[in-house]
Amino acid sequence: MFSRWGVSLVWLVVCCSPMAAQPPTFIESTAQPPIIIESAAQTPLLPEPSVSALGKSAPQLTSFEIAARAKGTPDIPGLNIVWLTPWGRLELAREWRNIVVHQSEGPAGSALANARRQQEKPDRRGAAIWVETDGTVYWSIVEFAVPHHVRDGNRNDNKFIDNSTTFGQVTDDNSVGVEFVGNYPNVRKPPTDAQIAAWRILVRVLQTRYNIPNDRVFAHNWIDYKDRRYCEGCELATLARAQGVMADAQPGEAGQGLEKKSP
Repeated sequence: MFSRWGVSLVWLVVCCSPMAAQPPTFIESTAQPPIIIESAAQTPLLPEPSVSALGKSAPQLTSFEIAARAKGTPDIPGLNIVWLTPWGRLELAREWRNIVVHQSEGPAGSALANARRQQEKPDRRGAAIWVETDGTVYWSIVEFAVPHHVRDGNRNDNKFIDNSTTFGQVTDDNSVGVEFVGNYPNVRKPPTDAQIAAWRILVRVLQTRYNIPNDRVFAHNWIDYKDRRYCEGCELATLARAQGVMADAQPGEAGQGLEKKSP
């Protein structure tokens, strides 16, 4: 048993101790709150952008490309086309790989009559497209018809171009033909300015629609033994190869200011 003095001494020690004089200390916990991980099924996924085979964003078609690959009778700025036969679905067209430029040796004003005769008999001698001296373009037949307009690429003398890739390979079946009228009675008469302006746009339409590169645009005299008096289609084919395909340019811009010369 403690005596009265012993109890008093214990009380004095406890109350006067330095630890007793300090206020109580609260220690904050360092434990982190639990992390909640959502499953992939709970998180909505945004659609990925479309990519091409090369891993780049798919290019957007220009208005010119859309018109050049359309169906029916599209309006192509800068080009006056009279549709005797509208375009059908592009996937039903023949796989045209070449463009051959002709001069019909017909008088001015004869394009429409020739185009109508072609429409009535698509496989006759002629072409799918006829161009008048005022620049009007007549589309005469369906895109899978085959007019007779080349001689199976029978030229092999390399006089104008290297014929190793054309001899026997540029034929009616794989070549779309364009006829320019107006060089009668003088076959050496050049195409008119209006025809040249129309051709600058028309050849781009054909190249874009059928995916035909520059080096597959030919003058008739380049691929066939045609005429000794003049080089049929040479000026127009040279111009087409020089200006190239610029589907993102405005019609009439590509190739302007180029000299007109034969190969």
